[in-house]
Amino acid sequence: MSSNQPPPSRTRIDKRAWLLLLGSFTLLMVVYFTIPLRRLGADRPLLSWTVFTAALVVLSALLMARMSDVVRGTGRHPGVWLVFLICLAMTIFAATYYVLSARPDEFVGLESRLDALYFTIVTMSTVGYGDITPAGQAPRLVVMLQIAYNFVFLAAAAGVLSRQIRTGVESRARRRHPGDG
Repeated sequence: MSSNQPPPSRTRIDKRAWLLLLGSFTLLMVVYFTIPLRRLGADRPLLSWTVFTAALVVLSALLMARMSDVVRGTGRHPGVWLVFLICLAMTIFAATYYVLSARPDEFVGLESRLDALYFTIVTMSTVGYGDITPAGQAPRLVVMLQIAYNFVFLAAAAGVLSRQIRTGVESRARRRHPGDG
């Protein structure tokens, strides 16, 4: 290797990291669709709210740490971690909606885990089709928390991730065309 060659880019795509992400997401979905979530809920409200709050606090800390890694250019595959943590946030909210839907009249149209996941994605994307609606006070509170969480944490994570991708693309373009720019 000649000394004139630039060091390997930290922004290059690592296929193993993305395969790990795919495997992790698959495992996350298997757990989501099989874990006995209904053990939480109306019969154990203190435990349910404690688990939900703890999950969001831990997720927030992890998101902040990975965003910091991206900005500083440290850590192993922080962009991949950000994608996984966004998927984890989606799963936490979907699980919460599913648990809340066990009580009658809390949701209109939410009857299954797939419905809860769908509702979470629709809420995250701010589409709001209206086919599933929170009717009870607890689901409405969680929807408001999700919207706030999306604006604060997930939008920041998506922005940082977008910046990392843009930087990687620009870096690859400069290496391919060193005289341009």
